[in-house]
Amino acid sequence: MFQKVAATRIHGLDTLRASAIVLVLMYHYGVVLRGKDFGYLGAIGWIGLGLFFVLSGYLIGNQTLQGLARGGEFSLKVFFARRLLRTLPNYYLILAVYVVFASTLGGTSTAPLWRFITFTQNIGLHYGETFTHSWSLCIEEQFYVILPVVCLLLARFRTSIRLGWTVIALSILAAMTFRGLAWWNDGRYPISAELYYSSFARFDELLPGVAIAMLRNFHRDLFEKILRGGNALLVAGVALTCLVLQGFDDKFVHSFFMTTFGFTLLAFSLSLLVMAALSPRSLLARIRLPGAASLALWSYAIYLAHKPVYKIVGDWLVSNEINVHAPAGIAFVILAGIASGWILYRLVETPFMHLRSRWFPANRMSRTASIVHEVPTDAANDAKGEKIGKRERAA
Repeated sequence: MFQKVAATRIHGLDTLRASAIVLVLMYHYGVVLRGKDFGYLGAIGWIGLGLFFVLSGYLIGNQTLQGLARGGEFSLKVFFARRLLRTLPNYYLILAVYVVFASTLGGTSTAPLWRFITFTQNIGLHYGETFTHSWSLCIEEQFYVILPVVCLLLARFRTSIRLGWTVIALSILAAMTFRGLAWWNDGRYPISAELYYSSFARFDELLPGVAIAMLRNFHRDLFEKILRGGNALLVAGVALTCLVLQGFDDKFVHSFFMTTFGFTLLAFSLSLLVMAALSPRSLLARIRLPGAASLALWSYAIYLAHKPVYKIVGDWLVSNEINVHAPAGIAFVILAGIASGWILYRLVETPFMHLRSRWFPANRMSRTASIVHEVPTDAANDAKGEKIGKRERAA
């Protein structure tokens, strides 16, 4: 099964996923082992999480909207079952590692176990606490609960498409308002823990991905027209991302503008890269980087496993007087982080993905019905996105 999935993956999206996890690996190396070994790339590596947010917004948005756009009924039961089998086994195993090795991996403080189990530990989270990198998983899991429910509610209105765009716009505005008020009232700024880890301050980064899914499923002609400029999207995405990142420099990051608009602008910039990855004409989609597909496939497992492995392996190297900031030490720790993710993927994620495919196949998420209005249903429009759709349902 998994060989077939790998063969039909979208190479541009795999390149972005691989890039995102590599950026995170470099960033967390500096966080865990206290160095600047990767220079500027290590310093900005946190944007890998922003890229994961946009990718998740698109992929989950597309899975949710695809059936509805074709006049289908979306099954919440199958969707949640598939998501839980995809995310929980890896996560709970790594959580167990943190519990068992609390003396080694524990931070300045640890949230109650029930909050980790319910994906709410990002609320009130501070830097240096236990299992802090799970904050992004909290936001994504919360998003996975809310998005399909909202989509089903909106689908019952005759003007559901216009209403959907309105909800996206108002939600982004709400997140910007939340950050702006936090700056105005409490002096917070983007990298303040109160904003950086907050669901209310960061959820809007998933919405540009949902907007792409909206375009793909409800405005197919416009979507196809935009994708024709794949290389222009790529250049614009890279340029705008670089420009926005300048705003996160120490000179500007404390400003009202960056606090209010910074994360939103960055997500929009990264969404242009996602659009480029979906365009068959883009270099991002056409060039296959060796190893990118594998890193993308293992990325969730690597993300969960790498940080505790960094800590354990790094401490062991230091105790044996091996320099973790020398090329050999860096390579050893990084490869250990990737290898741990691969093992987690093979031994835990893969078996559960087999069970997911057997118990809750993707085609059970949608059943024929007539709910959504104002949806292009002609055969030509349906055929345009079929090729992309087949390759995305495995996510």
